[in-house]
Amino acid sequence: MSQDRTISSYWSAPADGWTLVIHGGAGQLRQLNLSKEQEDHARVVLAAALDSGAKILAAGGSAVDAVEAAVRVLEDDPYFNAGRGAVFSADGINELDAAIMDGATRDAGAVSAVTKARNPVTLARAVMEQSPHVMLTAGGADRFGAEHGIEQVAPAWFHTDERWRQYEELRRGGTFDADLKYGTVGAVARDAQGHVAAATSTGGLTGKRWNRIGDSPVIGAGTWAEDAGAATSCTGSGEHFIRVGAAHELSARVRLGGSGLDEAAGAVIGEIGAFGGVGGLISVDAQGRGGWCFNSQGMYRGMARADEPHRVELYGIGQ
Repeated sequence: MSQDRTISSYWSAPADGWTLVIHGGAGQLRQLNLSKEQEDHARVVLAAALDSGAKILAAGGSAVDAVEAAVRVLEDDPYFNAGRGAVFSADGINELDAAIMDGATRDAGAVSAVTKARNPVTLARAVMEQSPHVMLTAGGADRFGAEHGIEQVAPAWFHTDERWRQYEELRRGGTFDADLKYGTVGAVARDAQGHVAAATSTGGLTGKRWNRIGDSPVIGAGTWAEDAGAATSCTGSGEHFIRVGAAHELSARVRLGGSGLDEAAGAVIGEIGAFGGVGGLISVDAQGRGGWCFNSQGMYRGMARADEPHRVELYGIGQ
């Protein structure tokens, strides 16, 4: 069903140096809904994620290294729905999804429904670099991680009281609302060599069943990178992003249609909104343009560029 939603966006000008953009989820993010402590914490962690990736890029490191590093910071913080702090499935467990893609080669790695990797984005990178495959899932992905030395943790590492409270509320008869906050995290970067990369990580939906998998680990839906187009990481109602092929669609509009990032992103989010979907995306191209676009009330996000101060924002238009 079509919905008329206000789209918020920001896009930087091209730049010769490096660019890093991150997100920490989208949804009902209003100043009235967040306490000062929550807002302050979100800003501090987003800034730390930017610092982690920016340090690599400033030293001439790769976009792939930078997006992995930024996402790991967000995975380790219990405030976000990725890694530690992931939501609980209907069976009361944490099932984690992640993906990473190198725009220079279009190499990609993804994992879904994993339960043991401390940093799912690092496991996804291992799949990309140390296997002939693109996506591994559930027990097989966990075994691959153990066999390849990816740090494993017990289920207690992912447990937080707040996520358990949300799970218990759902079990008592609450319902999942597509407009609620998504804590999916992601990063996109353009390095000094002109290459781009993208990474995304999530715990999915509270109370999800049947090993449900959203867009985050689906290459072309929630994650995509190619130097000739754009690197994109998405967050929102995953089924809608999958149906649109959002991340690849944006890049195709740039590479084949000659659109700018702003035009391409606006068209993709507009199409998602027309299907009734809500959420947002971050993107960067090989010319160093970067930014975000979303149709939710807010989206945790930030940008770092060479020789510029960090930019961290939470809310949308009118908030």
